[in-house]
Amino acid sequence: MPLLILYLRIGEESKITLIAIGAFFPVYTTVASALRHVDRHLVEAGRAFGLRGIRLLGVVQLPAVVPSVISGLRLALAQSWLFLVAAELIASSMGLGFLLSDSGNNGRTDRLFLAIILLAVFGKTTDALIGLFQRWALNRWA
Repeated sequence: MPLLILYLRIGEESKITLIAIGAFFPVYTTVASALRHVDRHLVEAGRAFGLRGIRLLGVVQLPAVVPSVISGLRLALAQSWLFLVAAELIASSMGLGFLLSDSGNNGRTDRLFLAIILLAVFGKTTDALIGLFQRWALNRWA
């Protein structure tokens, strides 16, 4: 993280890059693992109906891995919040991570608890939104 901040300078670019890196790998690993474990009989049935390439992926494989994709998105979301706070703790002059750090340094426990509660509320709200998307996606594709 410090090398990334050093390379991209202190600013929004380094934070966004750090969050994107942190969110990419949980999604990539869960989707790649799920695609590897799609039932071979489903794939063979799709091929028997003449599906190949992108059509096979879109019609057979992606609907089979919807739950894994959504769990990867949930992991990525949690990881993104952690990376956001970490990036703001190291190289920021505003934001919730900075508020946590600054409040701890100045002995402002009221602000410290406020930042913790806000992070919990934001995290739970975004997780609930992913849950709504999960219900919609499972009804639509699975």
